[in-house]
Amino acid sequence: MRKFVSKIGGQAVLEGVMMRGEKSVATAVRTQDGKIEVESSRIQEEQKWWKKVPVLRGFLNFFYMMFIGSKVLMRSAEVYGEDVGEPGKFELWLAEKSKKSVMDIAIVIGVILGVVFAIGLFVALPLGVVTLLELIPGFGAIHYVWRNLVVSGVRMIVLLGYLLLVSLVPDIKRVFMYHGAEHKVITCFEQGEELTVENARRMSRQHDRCGTSFLVITVFVSVLVSAFLPTFDGGGSKMASFLLRFLTRLALLPVVAGVSYEVLKGLAKFDNAFVRVLKKPGLWFQKLTTREPDDSMLEVSLTAFKTVMQMDADETIEPVRFHVKKDYQLVRKGILSDLKDSGEPEAIADWIFVKVLGVERSALSQVESVDEAQAEEAAAYALRVKNGEPLQYALGETNFYGIDLKVDPRALIPRGDTEVLVEEALKCVKEGASVLDICTGSGAIAIAVALKSGAKVTASDLSEDALALAKENVEKTNASVTLVKSDLFENVEGEFDLITANPPYIPSAEVDKLDAFVKREPRLALDGGEDGLDCYRAIAATVAQHLKAGGVLLMEIGFDQAQSVTALFAPLGKTEVLKDLEGHDRVVKVTKNV
Repeated sequence: MRKFVSKIGGQAVLEGVMMRGEKSVATAVRTQDGKIEVESSRIQEEQKWWKKVPVLRGFLNFFYMMFIGSKVLMRSAEVYGEDVGEPGKFELWLAEKSKKSVMDIAIVIGVILGVVFAIGLFVALPLGVVTLLELIPGFGAIHYVWRNLVVSGVRMIVLLGYLLLVSLVPDIKRVFMYHGAEHKVITCFEQGEELTVENARRMSRQHDRCGTSFLVITVFVSVLVSAFLPTFDGGGSKMASFLLRFLTRLALLPVVAGVSYEVLKGLAKFDNAFVRVLKKPGLWFQKLTTREPDDSMLEVSLTAFKTVMQMDADETIEPVRFHVKKDYQLVRKGILSDLKDSGEPEAIADWIFVKVLGVERSALSQVESVDEAQAEEAAAYALRVKNGEPLQYALGETNFYGIDLKVDPRALIPRGDTEVLVEEALKCVKEGASVLDICTGSGAIAIAVALKSGAKVTASDLSEDALALAKENVEKTNASVTLVKSDLFENVEGEFDLITANPPYIPSAEVDKLDAFVKREPRLALDGGEDGLDCYRAIAATVAQHLKAGGVLLMEIGFDQAQSVTALFAPLGKTEVLKDLEGHDRVVKVTKNV
């Protein structure tokens, strides 16, 4: 008789259950405060050709499910509040070299170690026992088929002993209880019963498609496969004999696993006297790997199952994530590791967390934990900085003169040193004054003057990209700034009481020697020609036509350009050099003769 088999399968995890359907996966976990947390996702899988190939699909699916299972197990530990430990140096190194996440690397390593452990326990150990038994007089004369049966018997004893041993661990006992809850809920659905705790409680905790049955089937399949293998006496050498037997079994593992998978699937589809006999050993072993769950565990399993059912039926349902809290200092330690070559890792990390957490820098010392999403956001910012992107571009914003501005590679990043120019500009702006800001870039100077003084400001730039960014900042701040595309004064009309400028002033030969972060900024905003003074000469040639008598011109300069720039503008009027907070020459002020 053919049975109805649900397309939803599951796995017990730490204090919870994972259910996997055709189109989605959901994991439900009971947290330490008694709430049920759910994480779900859509299955984004391409149709692999090997999924249609019998035996091969079973072997490859085995490793795939080991990876997925390990990942879900780690996630359940995180949401439950268990410390999964810090990644080791080797894991961090592999993650960096492979460009994969540390969790993925840890899972791959865990799967590899798990496979090695299983091979050692269930292949090497039984073969080693038989090899030692052959030292007993007369044992070697036994037909090799019987010796293979002894190997399988030892393997079954090892499996039984292993399950009995791990079942003594308190946490594993609870996982086995959730394993039973998973089976009961799936069986409840397959029986056509309403999915309630009461109905699920009545169901068997054993299930035909359990992984435990898969392990038992592999033992029996290996018996059949081994029956066709020669004895491999190794020319009298017990070590050679052991190695030959071990390597042949190892080579046949894909066949054994693949065939066992097909047998498991086939047996699950039918229910008759013959099939029940074949299922019996696996179901008996499930008595060791499952325990009777309590109602709270059934509730968790039902939550996971129902979530998958709903998501498979409705593709508009959005996946959700666990609300996982992470230790701030551990997260910060990982961020600092990524930023170790950035020059100022501590300061950069601070500004990243200020952005992510939305707190003042001074409040970071009081932060104890961060949400997982915040930790991931911070890591993403750190990675961009690690890859050579300036912090402000990575964050997408910077604060200039107390104003939050959008910044990106379309324009130069506003610096704190430029605030000296703004301070002086505000002193010069009188009521009703007209102001022009040339080489405006992101619009920082123009917006700061407009907002802090109330003046109407005209701002110009040659770069259309820079003007587009400036427009976004003008709209964001609602500043009274009119933007004009112009090469200095080319398209600017009229005279102004105040003209400000932060032109490119770095000598061409020096631009390529700049810090890697600075070189990511527009060269147009940095390169001032052979001696860095090209823009100043161009301004000096035409500024008189646009600056009113008694008006003020303020220009940012390089730390060693004060003498050259003041000489250029001496004919226009009185010149003065202003220093920045570090005592470097920073701004040249020119007051036009009356």
